[in-house]
Amino acid sequence: MKRILLAAALGLAFAGTASAAALTYKIDPNHTDVVASWSHFGFSNPVAHFGKVDGSITYDPAKPAASKVEVTIPLDGLDSHVADFDEHLKSADFFDAAKYPTITFKSTKVEAAGAKKLKVTGDLTVHGVTKPAVLDVTVNKIGEQPMAKRAAAGFDATTTLKRSDFGIAKYVPNVSDEIKIRITTEAIVPKP
Repeated sequence: MKRILLAAALGLAFAGTASAAALTYKIDPNHTDVVASWSHFGFSNPVAHFGKVDGSITYDPAKPAASKVEVTIPLDGLDSHVADFDEHLKSADFFDAAKYPTITFKSTKVEAAGAKKLKVTGDLTVHGVTKPAVLDVTVNKIGEQPMAKRAAAGFDATTTLKRSDFGIAKYVPNVSDEIKIRITTEAIVPKP
């Protein structure tokens, strides 16, 4: 009986260790949205959505510093819900998407920042310019995604950037230099 209890206890201990190990998740573009908002002459706060997000998230809840994020956002996924405005945003006045077709983020440091909170620092490249950016991240849920039947992770993140830091300064200050970014993402461990 003691052996059975010991075996069960060891099994539970190893199961707990295994579930806390780092996993690498592939970002699900169908359940990921990057939203930018800004002030337009102080009258309104328009938004643009960036879809078709691709990338991976390695997350280790036991050792957040071992975690990492790599994301590519193609500008052909930009959607403000106004086709003419989308084209203007992709023009040389702003993103110059013909010359710089993607935005990328690659983490350089991940730190715990409280219960279910992380601070993710990384290199953000927009318009051919790379600058450091810090994301304030909330861990929404880690577990099995019921439809995929695989391990999944969900995160929300926010940051504020100055577009002029990336060489996109058209109409500043009337159209705000500060851009607020909200991200929600769901990522799933790929099939073996």
